[in-house]
Amino acid sequence: MTDIHKIMEMQRAFFRTGKTRDVAFRIDMLQRLYFEVSQREKDIADALNADLGKSPRESYMCETGLILSEITYMIRHLPKFASAKRVHTPLAQFPAMSYEKPCPYGTVLIMSPWNYPLLLTLEPLVDALAAGNTAVVKPSAYAPASSEVIKSIIENCFPKKYVACVTGGRKENQALLDKKFDMIFFTGSGNVGREVLRKCAGNLTPVVLELGGKSPCIVDSTANLSLAAKRIVFGKFLNCGQTCVAPDYILCDRKIQNKLIGAIKRQIRKQFGKDPISNPDYGKIINRKHYDRILGLIDPNKVVGELKTDEKALKIAPTVMRDVTFKDRIMSEEIFGPVLPVIAFDDIGEIFEPILARPKPLALYIFSGDRDNIRRIRDNISYGGGCVNDTIIHLATSEMGFGGVGDSGQGAYHGRAGFEAFSHKKSIVEKSLRIDLPMRYQPYRGKLTDKLIRFFLR
Repeated sequence: MTDIHKIMEMQRAFFRTGKTRDVAFRIDMLQRLYFEVSQREKDIADALNADLGKSPRESYMCETGLILSEITYMIRHLPKFASAKRVHTPLAQFPAMSYEKPCPYGTVLIMSPWNYPLLLTLEPLVDALAAGNTAVVKPSAYAPASSEVIKSIIENCFPKKYVACVTGGRKENQALLDKKFDMIFFTGSGNVGREVLRKCAGNLTPVVLELGGKSPCIVDSTANLSLAAKRIVFGKFLNCGQTCVAPDYILCDRKIQNKLIGAIKRQIRKQFGKDPISNPDYGKIINRKHYDRILGLIDPNKVVGELKTDEKALKIAPTVMRDVTFKDRIMSEEIFGPVLPVIAFDDIGEIFEPILARPKPLALYIFSGDRDNIRRIRDNISYGGGCVNDTIIHLATSEMGFGGVGDSGQGAYHGRAGFEAFSHKKSIVEKSLRIDLPMRYQPYRGKLTDKLIRFFLR
């Protein structure tokens, strides 16, 4: 508690100097972070392998490379993002100039999860620093090797008065949430997100929540099944299924169910080999608690083929379940693991009620060649974001915001959306001293004044 208090006092004092408001300073700090991350690529890969069994290629593709891409994007666009934007001034305020000016919140807290520990810590940090804030970063205790690398990167790049990393578990989380930050950015589970929101409400603190949920993947009878299977297997079993936007379950037309399941099984073998558990590029479950939880969701009688696991290595092979219903245990919570349930429907209209009756998902995927089906699903179901005829790639760009809705989160980040998430946009009118229209002042007399007011305000 004492250390956290000292860090916050130092950061508030540093923020008050105005140094972080200088765009050139922000760019310099982002360049420093870019250099450090690029130099620590092997350290990052080793840490991610220790915590999650990730291969070096997956580590770069899904974490290191995306961080560097976000930094590059921010450096390129920051002068534009940070500048004031002129807006139209109503005639009633003539003569005047109106504009919006983005300003940093101040000292922000970034709390990140364990499944993409580097990406989901450093990418929001990039956005926070680009917006001109100081930051306290709290990585997950469930990924200890990654937390140590994050701490080392931050301490090599920045003084604590600017960016500080606090490690630890629940005690440290609680101590941080008890403090009044100027803004909090949280990525994690819905249950913890609700607690974060309660704490923020008590302090009237702005918050962005990036949560999760059961993201459906809809496959109709017009889909290209071989390509759908290839892309579903990639998105579902990446990081051993521990991806917040992974397809959680499939809804498919009953007419193509057997063909789709067959194509998925072939793709699993093609992408991960005959024995995925022995594949060094196939990851592992983060810890025993989550391993046991995932196994507890599986109905062995509905598994297609054999359920293969390695308790010692904390590995569960990619697993497909068929003839699943919404009443099955596997459908009671977000799976967050390498298990893919398949639910069949007879008519596309059947999918809307069960999806709409449940919490809004973070992502939704549609595999179809029917533009009417695509349009109907896209326009009538609320979800954070998604893809048509692919999975998860919508989050791998700085050109679009990424975020949830309802139970799957609030607020968005990446690129400009990230800059705006960590900024307050001031609305300012600069009024001329030359002319002062008298019609707004009392006493309110005269028909001419009434006519002028009605003329200007219509």
